[in-house]
Amino acid sequence: MANVLAHLSSILIPAVIFFVIGYGWIHKCNLYDDFINGAADGLKTVVGIVPTLIGLMMAVGILRGSGLLDLPGKLLQKYAAGSSISGMFPEFFPLIFIRLFSSSAATGLVLDIFKTYGTDSLAGRITSILMSCTETCFYTMSVYFMTARVSKSRYTLAGALFSTAVGVVMSVLLAYLM
Repeated sequence: MANVLAHLSSILIPAVIFFVIGYGWIHKCNLYDDFINGAADGLKTVVGIVPTLIGLMMAVGILRGSGLLDLPGKLLQKYAAGSSISGMFPEFFPLIFIRLFSSSAATGLVLDIFKTYGTDSLAGRITSILMSCTETCFYTMSVYFMTARVSKSRYTLAGALFSTAVGVVMSVLLAYLM
């Protein structure tokens, strides 16, 4: 099955590109000018996002360097050590917390988990699914809200944190079912 999907994706991507080009050619669109206009719009978006990205990356770097970003995860890890919540992998608590802020910092923790337990272990499977079921909520909200000039987020943070909690629970359940 995986082999079929690999071949399908290697055929599908060029097919979509040729479809777009063919569609534009049939409708007599100026493809090159449309491409340039789209690239210019994309560049304007990037220029608008860069200040937010720099500020967020700086803040995450400072918090990570100071150890403050690891503190809540370590506190949760100590609290849950004696309970059934922690399971057998206490490294998940710092990973879950850091994942809310920075994907690159979370990737560093993922590599540590992979080195300790292995990629094909239960911890490795939970970690892999967890990274794909959760999002860097604060990063995403700051970038998208800055770009769209949203000043009132209403229930976005609560919904994002709830979705992250569901993603964490489902990643554990899915890894146990595999």
